[in-house]
Amino acid sequence: MSQKALNMLAVIAFFWATLVNAELQIEITKGQGEAIPIAVVPFGWQSPTPAPVNISSIVASDLSRTGRFKALPEREMLQKPTTRAQVDFSDWRILDTEVVIIGEVEPRAGDSLGVVFRVFDVFGGKQLLGYQMTSTAANLRKTAHEISDLIYEQLTGVKGIAATQLAYINVLGPPKSRKFRLYVADSDGENARVLLESPQPIMSPAWSPDGRKLAYVSFENNRSEIWVQELRTGARQRVSARKGVNGAPAWSPDGRSLALTLSKGDGNLDIYTLLIAGQVLTRLTRWSSIETEPSWSADGGSIYFTSDRSGGPQVYEVSLSGGSPRRVTFEGSYNARPRISPDGKTIAVVHNDRGNYRIAVVDPQRAYTQILTDGRMDESPSFAPNGETIIYASRDAQSGWLSTVSADGRFEQRIASVSGEVREPAWSPFLTR
Repeated sequence: MSQKALNMLAVIAFFWATLVNAELQIEITKGQGEAIPIAVVPFGWQSPTPAPVNISSIVASDLSRTGRFKALPEREMLQKPTTRAQVDFSDWRILDTEVVIIGEVEPRAGDSLGVVFRVFDVFGGKQLLGYQMTSTAANLRKTAHEISDLIYEQLTGVKGIAATQLAYINVLGPPKSRKFRLYVADSDGENARVLLESPQPIMSPAWSPDGRKLAYVSFENNRSEIWVQELRTGARQRVSARKGVNGAPAWSPDGRSLALTLSKGDGNLDIYTLLIAGQVLTRLTRWSSIETEPSWSADGGSIYFTSDRSGGPQVYEVSLSGGSPRRVTFEGSYNARPRISPDGKTIAVVHNDRGNYRIAVVDPQRAYTQILTDGRMDESPSFAPNGETIIYASRDAQSGWLSTVSADGRFEQRIASVSGEVREPAWSPFLTR
């Protein structure tokens, strides 16, 4: 390995070890009018020393951010039970609270912690869920997210996303001295950590299906190159540095291949697939137009991409088994950056709405397009792994930030950076414990 590569790995290791308490700040901006009222009572803590984290606060925030629930402030609670015997349903009915969540944390041998929580239906007067978990002080925040997901699935029937993560690009400084950082953070913006920093642009982060790697575009060698990096170790591999453009990597569902945009030195952008083991490259499009921004279908049998072959950017689909691409979007003069929902039924796109670039979802079977956002420069949509929420980037003349919107457009949040601007978000798949 060259000295330059070793130096770069040292930089990566340094920044990978750099943790920031919260690089992102989340504010609910729309919705919760029809949210279910819940109460997450402060968890009991069986120790004279302060608890490492406030589990109840984390769970309340996680559930509120889904837009489905509205948590009762602690100051308004008439009682604060920690056991089943202490729960008085009549007190919670007075407050019109439909669900009550209680719990306890107990130190055990070594650094082990026992966590117990229960979920009650107030008006039904019965327990809906009870669970006992083992954690440590270092992992207690993660355990809180896992508790949130268990509760969310019990109450809605949909898998929760509190324990997932976000990747995004942070841009700091004025144009002549900018720094680009690739971050990975928990879904609530906490535990933000830098995966890579460079004075040159970093773009298009994409999660592997197992959530263990990120592919991205880096210009650190003064040209576009595609890298794959392991999150746990920071080790990385350059997988495409071909002449011309190397851009827009997207993982196949089996994690063996990337779809990418290459110009191959002739200036014409086309869609290729790259089998990473063996560097087997397959060209999928051959047209004089611009073909870019690939995204795999849910079953891995085809690629969706943006093309201007019809005169303006529209979404097309091409089968990996061959054949001509077919046009997918028809409503409006501009539909780009397709991202497929986890169930494969809808496509999130950037849609031009009377001169404003907004996030929309397209149902190809019904030929229906629904605009979800009301910004002027919204871009880079990415579905949460349960398909209920889309994260995207927004811009104005001064700054850039992230936002989320529910797949039906009824609930929105704004996610601002503590410093600099944030762009190009990518939501992780479900992560294993």
